[in-house]
Amino acid sequence: MKKKGLLIVVSGPSGTGKGTVCTELLQQTPELAYSISATTRAPREGEKDGVNYYFLTKDEFEKKIAAGGFLEHANVYGNYYGTPLDKVEERLADGQDILLEIDIQGAMNVMAKCPQGIFIFLLPPSLQELERRIRGRGSETPESLERRMNSAKSEIEIGKKYQYVVVNDTVEHAVAQIKDILTAEHCRVAKNQELFEVLEHEER
Repeated sequence: MKKKGLLIVVSGPSGTGKGTVCTELLQQTPELAYSISATTRAPREGEKDGVNYYFLTKDEFEKKIAAGGFLEHANVYGNYYGTPLDKVEERLADGQDILLEIDIQGAMNVMAKCPQGIFIFLLPPSLQELERRIRGRGSETPESLERRMNSAKSEIEIGKKYQYVVVNDTVEHAVAQIKDILTAEHCRVAKNQELFEVLEHEER
């Protein structure tokens, strides 16, 4: 009996280092697949359809929304972004673990549709460290930095709804903890009923 794959959702406040952690996790875990998003924005130089994104027209995207074709979606600065439901379901049914790196609002939508998913909230070691990381980008005004920090405090409160929390003190430590979570999830009794069935029917 083929086991169904795990749907792993990683999110957290902006500046926590989600992208860096997920990139390293994927490099260390080749059997883990990254969920490719769909978007209506134009491809940038070097981007390929089905590799970086699934590039759709606005009409195509809105038809998929109406048909319930996305796990989650959002309109960001006039362009749609979303997680195609059919692509995720196909790979999960094939036994492949799928990683979604999405914002907290998107994660809440996925949690409502797929409560069996594995939801991991990435925290900074401290708010002071989070502010230092955001400042380090060099792209924030004092006003936008204040907005991001206020937003982060609200988002951290939502993190209590997740199953797991990982503190990104170092990328190596955060990745190791997420890998431990995935190992534990694969060892759940509910995921391994066939092992019991084999033993129950084994002749002595």
